[in-house]
Amino acid sequence: MAAPVPPGAPRQRPPPQSNYNPNFQQNPNALFDNFQNLNINRPVSMPNSTPRPTPFAQTPPFPSTTPQPPMSRPGPPPPGVVPRSMGTQQPTLPPNVAQRPPAPPAGQSFPFGGRPPPGSFPSSMGSGGPVGVPPSGVPLAGALPSSGSLAGPFAPPPSARPFASSSTLSSGMNVPPSSAQDGLTSNGPLSYAASGAAPGGPRFPPPGSAMQTQTPPVGHPSMVASVRSPPQSPSMRFPLGSAGISSSMVPPMQQAMPFSVPPQSAPPFSSAPPISAAPPQGVPPPQGSPFGPQTWQSRQVGPSHPIPGSVQPPRMFGMPPPLPTQSMTTIPPAMGQTGAPVAASSKIDPQQIPRPIPSSMVVMYDTREGNQSNTPPPATSDYIVRDTGNCSPRYMRCTISQIPCTNDLLATSGMQLALLVQPLALPHPSEEAIQVVDFGESGPVRCSRCKAYINPFMRFIDQGRRFICNLCGFTDETPRDYHCNLGPDGRRRDADERPELCRGTVEFIATKEYMVRDPMPAVYFFLIDVSMNAIQTGATAAACGAISQVIADLPEGPRTMVGIATFDCTIHFYNLKRALQQPLMLIVPDIEDVYTPLESDVIVPLSECRQHLEMLLESIPSMFLNNRTAESAFGAAVKASFLAMKSTGGKLLVFQSVLPSVGIGALSAREAEGRSNISAGEKESHKLLQPADKTLKAMAMEFAEYQVCVDVFLTTQTYVDIASISVIPRITGGQVYYYYPFSALPDPAKLYNDLRWNITRPQGFEAVMRVRCSQGIQVQDYYGNFCKRIPTDIDLPAIDCNKAIMVTLKHDDKLQDGSECAFQCALLYTTVYGQRRIRVTTLSLPCTSNLSNLYRSADLDTQFTCFMKQAANEIPSTPLVNVREQMMNLCVNALVSYRKFCATVSSSGQLILPEALKLLPLYTLALIKSAGLRNDGRIDDRSFWITYVSSVSIPLAVPFVYPRMVAIHDLDSKVEGGSPIPPFLPLSSEHVSDEGIYLLENGEDALIYIGSSVDSNILRQLLGINSVEEIPTQFVLQQFDNPLSKKLNEVINEIRSQRCSYLRLKLCKKGDQSGMLFFSYLVEDKIPTGGQSYVEFLINIHRQIQVKMS
Repeated sequence: MAAPVPPGAPRQRPPPQSNYNPNFQQNPNALFDNFQNLNINRPVSMPNSTPRPTPFAQTPPFPSTTPQPPMSRPGPPPPGVVPRSMGTQQPTLPPNVAQRPPAPPAGQSFPFGGRPPPGSFPSSMGSGGPVGVPPSGVPLAGALPSSGSLAGPFAPPPSARPFASSSTLSSGMNVPPSSAQDGLTSNGPLSYAASGAAPGGPRFPPPGSAMQTQTPPVGHPSMVASVRSPPQSPSMRFPLGSAGISSSMVPPMQQAMPFSVPPQSAPPFSSAPPISAAPPQGVPPPQGSPFGPQTWQSRQVGPSHPIPGSVQPPRMFGMPPPLPTQSMTTIPPAMGQTGAPVAASSKIDPQQIPRPIPSSMVVMYDTREGNQSNTPPPATSDYIVRDTGNCSPRYMRCTISQIPCTNDLLATSGMQLALLVQPLALPHPSEEAIQVVDFGESGPVRCSRCKAYINPFMRFIDQGRRFICNLCGFTDETPRDYHCNLGPDGRRRDADERPELCRGTVEFIATKEYMVRDPMPAVYFFLIDVSMNAIQTGATAAACGAISQVIADLPEGPRTMVGIATFDCTIHFYNLKRALQQPLMLIVPDIEDVYTPLESDVIVPLSECRQHLEMLLESIPSMFLNNRTAESAFGAAVKASFLAMKSTGGKLLVFQSVLPSVGIGALSAREAEGRSNISAGEKESHKLLQPADKTLKAMAMEFAEYQVCVDVFLTTQTYVDIASISVIPRITGGQVYYYYPFSALPDPAKLYNDLRWNITRPQGFEAVMRVRCSQGIQVQDYYGNFCKRIPTDIDLPAIDCNKAIMVTLKHDDKLQDGSECAFQCALLYTTVYGQRRIRVTTLSLPCTSNLSNLYRSADLDTQFTCFMKQAANEIPSTPLVNVREQMMNLCVNALVSYRKFCATVSSSGQLILPEALKLLPLYTLALIKSAGLRNDGRIDDRSFWITYVSSVSIPLAVPFVYPRMVAIHDLDSKVEGGSPIPPFLPLSSEHVSDEGIYLLENGEDALIYIGSSVDSNILRQLLGINSVEEIPTQFVLQQFDNPLSKKLNEVINEIRSQRCSYLRLKLCKKGDQSGMLFFSYLVEDKIPTGGQSYVEFLINIHRQIQVKMS
């Protein structure tokens, strides 16, 4: 397998071209194909390995291995040894480090959005431009394309326990152009031809056609916007209305960070006394605030520079000199005393209390420097990682960047100790590709005792003949063909040339011992609800239209197989064999004891049935047009589809519109019981958030055993009991998509984009994951979407770049102060092209016995994401009032020890917060007021919240409960350059004016609030209406021919690209239900039903801290 290559060497690639720029992706279709940038797509020798037309008609990727600079191995050299000098290293970055790579060039289309039928564009209109690129050719700041598809057929059943991992692939992403009519471009749903039929699958030009372009950067999928540009090739058909192609290359621009600069009216922490800072006793200057303007610089290896925190206020009278390690809020004595009433006129200035302070700077982050781990930048910030021994924080983060030596110290701190692991996370486009290493038949080197994989922290001794495991301390013999002499510094002479000895994340080719069967084909099975409700609401037509358009995005090659079935109160399979003139319907009437007819012909190679499949998808809506069957046999249909896939495994994508009412797993409308029992609801209503029975869970366990992953798209207008249905996606590694209330006007566009991203994003199948820890620490439990059969491993029928898994840790021994504690995550999975990989991610952190060090190295975003996941885990089994109290206690416990043991100020009238956790009260308040923990709201909404949070990644967790709000009525006045997204406003009604229009987004939904006194001219420019009274209930964003409308489309598309989500848009106005929905997200306000304002919550936190201290 690797005869000419020495074991452990990086895979060989052709030499780069003379003008090769590692950061300028020459593949416009990066989201899909650029997985080769991580050496993971398809083997060079794979038959039919010519570049497949990617979803965005991009050119094939280029080889990505570039000569790597030498890097020093993490860890101190042995005693008495002179360290070997390091060559200077130049990060592979654009000349201007603080900027993003170039925006998508001419001819590139984008991943999210749609394509109108041929001829939709008037010849004068041209074909549109890339997302957010105005006619001048200036790109959206920071527009990120997205990363390729990493996944493959399927790997061994759960009995095969080894681990392999995949590399992430970066690549540029195109959004399909949008339809244009009457001089405006739709940023919304699918455009239908004059005949009324939905267009067929997209048609992309061959790789050499004129539509191809230069390259976009890599990153999250860009969304659709529309701009004018050169005429479009008549051979292309576009799915959903959206942007197209720009005609010129444009310079790179900065990307907006998730939290951006606050408005001028609300300076962060400048001149008011209420907030001050003072140092903990005996604490050196801090490394910096996670929300201040950080100044990591692009640099050669050398001493790290301190990172300043946020601007500090002037000293308060009689206070010690402030240092940026703690924040203080003065509480008036009357309020500070335990049990005292809270005066209405609080002395706290709402403008000076802690809020996120974003920065538009892109941070350069080296994972280790000078043999020490660096504290990672905030997960919600924009940063570029250079792997110098520890893994990128995108793949694995710890809640505290220094590990407490004892369990007592951890308990004293009141903080959580856990890892958030996202093994296939999307890298930044400027980051180096993950290296793939082939050890040949022998497989990767491992510790013979704990089975840890070779990594930069294993120490070689005895002239390289033996090595000491950094996790369990066992000494092993070095395999003969892996032997290398040591240099004068005690390191192997080849350490800098071997990725597994100098990188924190690496990918190994898995050998036969990691497989219990051959990798299986990539199977996609679509199951569509055709009951009366689904037909009448347009959900069936939307599903068929979306599937027909994503067929072109499925992996090319003979190994890709597809199947399709429909269901109401019976199940209808379709024989797609090429020999038949048309697809043949096969009906399964028995929904109690289901079976699959003609298994061999129900799932067939895509190459043999594409024409039949397109014909069938076009005819299904009309075939069932007069269906009067209201029942849904969801459970039986899913079980029958599983039986068809059982021999291979694969992805089962289910489109469901009504409550499953007949057959296996039939459910009843439990929500009515909850409403009638609302008075006792606080005690019993949580039971409605548990599955109705164990039938669906038992089915899901069987699906996971045979590597079948289920994704459910709920296109509904009624209660569907998500608590019961979601059990199947959660156990099989899938996902729930929720469109409530489903509307045939705006929602098909989101459905199409969600389905496309589901299929094209980096992903792996048949995965098994295990996290190993150093002696003294052990894994306590795993939380996420997976199946767990044995304590040490989790089985993932599928895993993708958006899924995160929480791993809680506990002490089983005392750690040594000054030593390092290592964590290693190993993921064995199969790519969509049938390659077995082991992705190994290693993180080594220092141990400390100093409480102040724990607070200084606390990771706010990771801590808070753990809060959210714990809440989601508790809600189904605990009354909401108790869960809210638990979240409050978690927050208070993390702050009280700092106040008691680390703060230098003793005045009882001051609330003192550690700098790293100063936003924890605000985020906790937002969590308590979120849809998951509020008393009001629909049961299904809460169930979806639980399902979403269980697998959410850190960058998407915070905005899900603490959304971003911006003013969009004055976009014209914003300064040119930088991100198109305006400064974020505090989530308070004080910042919402009746004369303004505001956009609020949480990563899933976007609300546009229109004040009651908005200028009609602005309304006409932005939304095409003349007055507030004309606001439509169903809304599709369009681009009109004026600068304000174009900038709004740029903002929406930039947010969509950052979130990897199309976002549902909803218009809200004062005085009706939509306005109440908007104001329910303003978490800093007091809620009439009893929710505290942010200021009151801080006073409450302060009071509880005082009680605990006394």
